[in-house]
Amino acid sequence: HNRKITWDHLLRQTSDWEGTLWGKPEWADRPEDPDTWGTRPRNEPGTVYEYNDTRVNLLALAATAVWRRPLPEVLREYVMDPIGASTTWAWHGYENSWVNFDGRMIQSPSGGAHWGGGMILSAYDQARFGLFTMHRGNWNGEQLLSGDWFQMATTAGDVNTGFGFMNFSLSDARPGTWTHVGAGSNLIYVDPANDLVIVCRWIRGGAFNQVVQTVREAMGGS
Repeated sequence: HNRKITWDHLLRQTSDWEGTLWGKPEWADRPEDPDTWGTRPRNEPGTVYEYNDTRVNLLALAATAVWRRPLPEVLREYVMDPIGASTTWAWHGYENSWVNFDGRMIQSPSGGAHWGGGMILSAYDQARFGLFTMHRGNWNGEQLLSGDWFQMATTAGDVNTGFGFMNFSLSDARPGTWTHVGAGSNLIYVDPANDLVIVCRWIRGGAFNQVVQTVREAMGGS
């Protein structure tokens, strides 16, 4: 089953990967029916969407295996430093998520803050990142990340049409916009048509749409 999983499945949360990583089985993340944890039938990869932090951690480990370097180091070199991010952001894994790659002990970071770890960003850095994605990887004329990749990332999947790659949440109500969502309702709203990035931190999730609507109306939009 797991051998059929592709990068696209992991990025779109449709892998249905089965296993345990860093002591956390995939069924431990928001289980619905405890009686079926170990017995439920597997879904064919790419056919069912499920938000699952263990599988996000699997994606981080797979990317670390490709780079053979700590992902925070890669992110800093290729994205965060070039876009002028601060030096205060951090990206951590778990105490037991260390792996030996080529004789070097590397911590595989966690994709989210569930069970600890995860990425910590200031509002300033979130805004810089929002501008980075709004311009589809182009920063001051330099293409830091492929525009083709952003095209895929902002394209809805077949299974969940409100979801692109990983934390690209898409909006049917506002086509062409997306939101990056973090724990505690830390949100980055990106609206390329209006040259607009909004960062909201620790906001009530249900209030976010009203914030966006208010800002857009103030700009003369709808």
